[in-house]
Amino acid sequence: MSSSYGRYNSQSQSYAPSAPEEPPYANYHQYASSNVPPPSNSSSNYHYGSVSSSGYSSFPPGTSQDVIRSFQMVDRDRSGFIDERELQQALSSGFHHFNLRTIRLLMFLFKNPHQPLTIGPKEFAALWNCLGHWRGIFERYDKDRSGKIDPLELRDALYGIGYAVPGSVLQLLLSKYGDGSGRRVELGFDSFVECAMIIKGLTDKFKEKDTRYTGSATLSYDAFMTMVLPFLVSYD
Repeated sequence: MSSSYGRYNSQSQSYAPSAPEEPPYANYHQYASSNVPPPSNSSSNYHYGSVSSSGYSSFPPGTSQDVIRSFQMVDRDRSGFIDERELQQALSSGFHHFNLRTIRLLMFLFKNPHQPLTIGPKEFAALWNCLGHWRGIFERYDKDRSGKIDPLELRDALYGIGYAVPGSVLQLLLSKYGDGSGRRVELGFDSFVECAMIIKGLTDKFKEKDTRYTGSATLSYDAFMTMVLPFLVSYD
């Protein structure tokens, strides 16, 4: 399988960053050894700022109190994990209203391997930090301050962080956000994050196969399906 993606392909030794300048989300998943929830009556003993008596991992050192409070507000049973509806509530209060489709993609990308349908404090802090970076990019390229990203602004934003996405690919991606009226598609923050995460995730997966950074790779059918399907079925 071959592909070419502009700036990444043009510099074999030093290509532009493939995401906001932060560790990739795969590196955030450092978990505590225990995944046994605390008893339902132990909420007063759960300490989000440290390791709890149940063995849960906590928020990383230096995590903003606003982030911790946002998690606590939706983790009503004090289990130390939140589900997709609770995550939607937490992020919508802190950033922007997120539709459930975007939430499910984020859950897939930041999931806890021991609790795959939930995320814990470390994953939540990592996700919050990541969204802060994407918010900065969104605001930088929303040139007309409309609160929406149009196709040209999306193209410029992706190029600015290292993705020279072909116009045909961008058009295909944007088509899923149209309402069928033929009007120009404009993305809110949640849809922008969804688009960017899909591009980033698939590009990072492709780079694993394109170890020489040539913009081309040979993939088996199984490898191709394993690479692509999670981004298609994880959040619909």
